[in-house]
Amino acid sequence: MAPRMSQFQSTFFVSGNGEGWALYSERLMDELGFLSDPGRRLGYLVAQQLRATRVIVDIGMHLSMPIPSGQPFHPGERFTPALGREFMGLHAGKDEGFLDSEWERYLGWPGQAVCYKLGERVWLAGRDAARRRADAEGRPFDQKAWHMAALSMGSTGLDHLAAELPVL
Repeated sequence: MAPRMSQFQSTFFVSGNGEGWALYSERLMDELGFLSDPGRRLGYLVAQQLRATRVIVDIGMHLSMPIPSGQPFHPGERFTPALGREFMGLHAGKDEGFLDSEWERYLGWPGQAVCYKLGERVWLAGRDAARRRADAEGRPFDQKAWHMAALSMGSTGLDHLAAELPVL
């Protein structure tokens, strides 16, 4: 399908789409049973924990959001870079050196963690909608064919991806 892609789709990388696919594909491997070994499953869950922590820190720091008052971590205070780093240290499940690099990355790239998770949600919702469509039409859902068609679209924005995935 590459000849049908625009120059943008075949040249540029849209992180919400590409990184969303990466998170989606990790979840897919879990769904398909490839992470049934306890060590692999734990690694997957620790990665999910890190990503949830990234989203909280990304939103909290860049919007200077107040920390909810019922929480044990600095209730009522506003997120700052220092509190973001402290929060990551308490909740991300990774070593200090790795967390320092992550913290600096998210200080300089607002919205990155959020766009990854939004991309994953678009991929999941698109697959679910395509599956429901196949069911409604009385045909089996061919997950492999759907993935091939979806990936053949190349790099595209999330709005376009969300519109196309259900109809593949």
